[in-house]
Amino acid sequence: MKIYTKTGDAGTTGLFGGPRVSKDDARICAYGSVDELNAVIGTARSTGLPDNLDVMLNQVQHQLFSIGAELATPNPAEHSLKWDGEPHVAQLEQWIDSMESDLTPLRSFILPGGSPQAAHLHLARTVCRRVEREIVRLGHDPRVSDVSHIVIYLNRLSDMLFVMARRANAYQGVADVPWESPRKS
Repeated sequence: MKIYTKTGDAGTTGLFGGPRVSKDDARICAYGSVDELNAVIGTARSTGLPDNLDVMLNQVQHQLFSIGAELATPNPAEHSLKWDGEPHVAQLEQWIDSMESDLTPLRSFILPGGSPQAAHLHLARTVCRRVEREIVRLGHDPRVSDVSHIVIYLNRLSDMLFVMARRANAYQGVADVPWESPRKS
């Protein structure tokens, strides 16, 4: 099978089990952004994260692929592609609690950065927040099935990526970078 089909040359793409739509359709933008998040997480994984963080992110990447499949399908339940986010949200919460248990409590906002691993995880977190906003917007379309379970997952995932960035800094022996508020004179 050839990788190029030429069917999208006119600026449209086919939805799974559905019609062809413009490549700038909100649904296409949403699952394209999920794909981008998956790639950014893959990049973060390539930075030499500790094994336990890498294992978590491997599972997240599989979940993001499932989310993309649901978003690419106008009638996901009809095609057995409706994704059940509830157990995965619970797993993210367990990981967050576990990673946070031995981190120094935050006393100020922190800047994205520190170690290269943490910087990549912070980038993934910001992409995750953008994806969340796009899916919230998509959810306002009455033609789109409920996406609230995806929004909840992404909200929790961005929290996990934040904690994971802090954890990556701790593993590397690098301090988080505190935000310094400009002083008024």
